[in-house]
Amino acid sequence: MNLFYPKMLLVLLLSSWMLPSQAQVKYSNEFLSLGIGARAQAMSTAQVASTEDVLSTFWNPAGLVYLDAPLQLGLMHAEWFAGIAQYDYIGFAKPLNPEKQSSIGLSVIRLGIDNIPNTLNLIGADGSINYENVTEFSAADYAVFFSYAQQVKIKGKTFAMGGNAKIIRRVIGTFGNSWGFGLDFGIQHRGEKWKFGLMARDVTSTFNAWSFSLNDREKLVFANTGNEIPESSVEITRPQFILGAARHFQINEKVELQAEMNWYITTDGERNVLVGSKVFNLDPFAGFELAYRKTLYLRGGVGRFQQALDDDGSGNKSWTFQPTLGVGLKIGRIFIDYAFTDVGNVSQVQYSNIFSVKLNFKERSKIPKLNTQ
Repeated sequence: MNLFYPKMLLVLLLSSWMLPSQAQVKYSNEFLSLGIGARAQAMSTAQVASTEDVLSTFWNPAGLVYLDAPLQLGLMHAEWFAGIAQYDYIGFAKPLNPEKQSSIGLSVIRLGIDNIPNTLNLIGADGSINYENVTEFSAADYAVFFSYAQQVKIKGKTFAMGGNAKIIRRVIGTFGNSWGFGLDFGIQHRGEKWKFGLMARDVTSTFNAWSFSLNDREKLVFANTGNEIPESSVEITRPQFILGAARHFQINEKVELQAEMNWYITTDGERNVLVGSKVFNLDPFAGFELAYRKTLYLRGGVGRFQQALDDDGSGNKSWTFQPTLGVGLKIGRIFIDYAFTDVGNVSQVQYSNIFSVKLNFKERSKIPKLNTQ
């Protein structure tokens, strides 16, 4: 068979339009690291090996092959940083043939901070203060994923392969904006009890081209307040690789357990993770899902291991981590998931409540042909 292989922190979001002219490579498009879906968030984002629904467009497009519905809709809403940032997702996925050997998907993600005061014109040319000159703007990041997955056989073994073509749009009011394009590739292999996955994000590197528009008045305010006047730039997102392994346990006729471990490998310079270096970084994430009658789900996970300074002022460092927890409920063709998590770690708590919904559409009934004879 021939085949074609095809959050960020608040301060970074608000100041990303003030990039210097040279290309940036670290934490680029970091808003996509937040992930989508309450199930994934509750399991500390350990999804690469087991994902098999509409959310696979983000976690591993190969998982779309296992979609068990003629058409599936996914929705999510979350609020980060005490409700300041709104994080939303909508996605669709559909098998292309009755044998479900190939599928397509479409996803849209938005992370936005709205109603930000613009005080550049607060002080007039004569030094007077006029609050009527204070306006508002939004800082928003968008991502659109076009996904395709195909089932293939290699030396008698069945694999699922998939890819994403994604468009990135980032806007900071009327001051600056960027367009970006990137490619992802994923693969899964499943046995009777074990599942394995590999996700390669931004495999060719993703480039965001920034442009800025400031009038003379705004440039003068920047200069007088000691801020750097932004210039057009190119922001680069380096490749990231995620390895995953999941194990299924059938405890009894009603209860089953699935545990998964993912290893995130980044290549954009040394990070504060469990294993960090200038060449690559290794960041482990683990999660579990306990299911009762495939209707009620209890989930948990742990990840984001980092070294942080102790609060006693001694200058010593200790390891911190981020725990996650969540539940899920299946009612007919509707899946409702909830996660309790945060964007930092246990020493810098920013807990959020995340809700997501999936809906399986029924297959359209065939209308019998009329006998006109």
